[in-house]
Amino acid sequence: MRKYLTVFAVDWQNQFIYRLNFVLWRVRNILRLLMTYFLWRGVFNTNVSVFGYSQNQMLTYVFLVLLVQTLVTSAPSSDNIGGEIGNGELSNYLVKPVSYIGYWFTRDLSSKLLNIIFASVELTLLWLVFQPELQIPVHLLAFVVSCILAVFIFYFLNIATRFVSFWTPENTWGLSFLVIILIETLAGGIFPLDILPHWTNVALQFTPFPYLIYYPIAIFLGKITGIYLLRILFQSLLYCAIMYYFAQIIWRRGLKVYASEGR
Repeated sequence: MRKYLTVFAVDWQNQFIYRLNFVLWRVRNILRLLMTYFLWRGVFNTNVSVFGYSQNQMLTYVFLVLLVQTLVTSAPSSDNIGGEIGNGELSNYLVKPVSYIGYWFTRDLSSKLLNIIFASVELTLLWLVFQPELQIPVHLLAFVVSCILAVFIFYFLNIATRFVSFWTPENTWGLSFLVIILIETLAGGIFPLDILPHWTNVALQFTPFPYLIYYPIAIFLGKITGIYLLRILFQSLLYCAIMYYFAQIIWRRGLKVYASEGR
């Protein structure tokens, strides 16, 4: 455990090296929130309820997207995995008494902590400026649990796509970019997924994407309750196990073909 705490501390310090990149990333997220916020404010100027959402619920959803997305999908550190596999630097980790998957998870936690601190400050300032009426959480504990499960689901999914570099070292980011696009559109980061046709929501339950953003926020808003809430939490846990097993399989098979080119 001590070695992972050391990794966390070192990576936390490294976060402040590329300050401009971090600032631009935060500005991007704020601009996206503002665009979505004003869009829905305009929609509710002439409507009391839209797609079954009140104005309070929809604006709460918009604000929570920034918070949940920052917690779940902010993992810039693991972008280097494909490069390490491609240039042979992975060999440096294989001879050390540390889990490579655990090592990068620790680094991602460091990145998430810094991002969530800034996201909390940003949301507080935006709330003070616009003072929207937000909805209080209905199932706070279930919301927290779903967010934690979402963090693990995304990490294992993300790292599994990076491990594809064992077979395609010349293209270390293509598949990961595709996953990012799918998350942007199918995880609920742009709009609540329940405004889509019912059959679409049923189909999306068989993918890990809605468990990353939409379901945690829907739980917060009280859209998911009772037996349905327990089912969604169970399915999130199931996807967490599936993604972990999937990442482990790709990792083990990748090591069999790893040749340490460049070293």
